[in-house]
Amino acid sequence: MTTSEYASERETTEGRVFTVTGGDWDSLTASVDPLSNEKIVVNMGPQHPSTHGVLRLVLELEGETVTECRPVVGYLHTGIEKNLEYRNWTQGVTFVTRMDYLSNMSNEVAYCLAVEKLLGVTDQITERTNTIRVMFMELQRIASHLVWLATTGMELGAISMMLYGFREREYILDIFEETSGLRMNNGYIRPGGLAQDLPESAVKKIRDFLKYLPKKLKEYEAMLSGQVIWQQRTQGVAVLDVTGCLALGITGPVLRSAGLPWDLRKTMPYCGYENYEFDVPTATTGDVWGRYLVRVAEIRESLKIVEQALDRLRPGPIWIEDKKIAWPSQLALGLDGLGNSLEHVAKIMGQSMESLIHHFKLVTEGFRVPPGQVYVAIEHPRGELGVHAVSDGGTHPYRVHYREPSFVNLQAIPAMAEGALLADVIAGGASLDPVMGGCDR
Repeated sequence: MTTSEYASERETTEGRVFTVTGGDWDSLTASVDPLSNEKIVVNMGPQHPSTHGVLRLVLELEGETVTECRPVVGYLHTGIEKNLEYRNWTQGVTFVTRMDYLSNMSNEVAYCLAVEKLLGVTDQITERTNTIRVMFMELQRIASHLVWLATTGMELGAISMMLYGFREREYILDIFEETSGLRMNNGYIRPGGLAQDLPESAVKKIRDFLKYLPKKLKEYEAMLSGQVIWQQRTQGVAVLDVTGCLALGITGPVLRSAGLPWDLRKTMPYCGYENYEFDVPTATTGDVWGRYLVRVAEIRESLKIVEQALDRLRPGPIWIEDKKIAWPSQLALGLDGLGNSLEHVAKIMGQSMESLIHHFKLVTEGFRVPPGQVYVAIEHPRGELGVHAVSDGGTHPYRVHYREPSFVNLQAIPAMAEGALLADVIAGGASLDPVMGGCDR
């Protein structure tokens, strides 16, 4: 099919402009005669409540059996990656945290690891910084899996799971808010360090959470695992074996549910993961049931990692020593709790004029990154999250592109859905756990 069949075009003073339409929807529907053909074309989404965001599925049905499935993406079109080219390297964190909005910390860490690799300062990141990064990535993994449990439960009829999953996630968002001031889109991980240190009040909340969640996980399993309807809606549904996963580039819990224990925290450690004791949960069924078992087991493993991180946490700096990179973060709130205290501002301005000028230039212009390109990957809650960052030697990225697991994993929907029932499209799509903010970045 030619481009003109998908999008009309016209010449303007600024070049050729395309008007994109809904793919070949018109030709699909025109070819179906409801009186002589039993084939039905169904447009599911992009506003459908069970497509995990603005995902559109064009389904061809014969009765209740799906004969063809076409995922259509691009409805969010945030342009985050392009926007990074117009902001300095530190400001980029504010954008990438908004991509997969259920895994903010993971987005931020991957980006910062790429910038630090370009700078050649990976080995200079302090132990306290790496420990807090690991802790927050695992808390984020738990929060993300809780949302998956909640939304998938709702989509398959277990409405109570929706309430419980989001209830427990609130505890984690409280911890993030206590530390960064924000519940989501935190902008907490920065190139070279962290926006601010982990307060003792947050440490107490984390310890309380470690005692609280294991009991709740047992309740979830008691409610779901032995439930006949849950079993029938998940076991043997949306099967994708290891061969299919590897052919499509599928990673994360979906790949591990097919039996392959591929986890970048083990195979290609970063942030000191090699110093933590944890297992890589797998299943052998390769279906929705297996993905459920793997994610629940991963929550337990993440709790183990968070507990180890708390035990490893030692007092120390949260920024590298290079003041040409380290963001000025020695702040002190005023009595109103909103801005820097006047005494603290006077202290900064009372130092040497050279340090004040440096402070000003670092915040307004940012630091320069040597020319080069890197690829850094981490184990995101949905699979391999990779960052390809390119620098031309300036204070802004030349190009940043994410290898986003939600986008890649969506390729599996036709493989899982075609030949199955319409109801199983919901279960199979949900089991991939796509977040369209990451897909349409």
